[in-house]
Amino acid sequence: MIVRSELTNLGLHPIAVELGEVDVKENINAEQLKKLKVALLKSGLELMDDKKAILIEKIKNIIIEMVHYSDDMPKINFSNYLSEKLDYDYTYLANLFSEVTGITVEHYIIAHKIERVKELLLYDELNLTQISYLLNYSSVAHLSSQFKKVTGLTPTYFKHLKTKRRTGLDDV
Repeated sequence: MIVRSELTNLGLHPIAVELGEVDVKENINAEQLKKLKVALLKSGLELMDDKKAILIEKIKNIIIEMVHYSDDMPKINFSNYLSEKLDYDYTYLANLFSEVTGITVEHYIIAHKIERVKELLLYDELNLTQISYLLNYSSVAHLSSQFKKVTGLTPTYFKHLKTKRRTGLDDV
């Protein structure tokens, strides 16, 4: 709504406004672009016009959506899932992601899965078997091993600490 409003204030006619993408009828001149950047920054938003940065944000958003907000994680290989969602070859996506962020797509996914495990452990509604199934781990042992590698703690020990050891999504 903010983006649509700012575009309209600049005399532009938005056709489509989606997460990370905007399509307008007119060509945007340099002055309008500058004003749009300033207006969006005041609202806590950032205008990204670098195609690689936009693609990286799309990858991150797909991973966050899949791990944190989806009730059913895809049963297919994640590389295939990402390629299908973005219509790019996975090798290209993985290389670009690593080059720009300094970590691999796999490590980014693991970091988010572990944060989701922490969240589920703190809610105390599911046991480890249910959590491992929900997040598509091959076994509880695999989940526990990965959890310990990332946090230095076993899931059971973490659960017993009952402290908020979660990291914000932006900090993962």
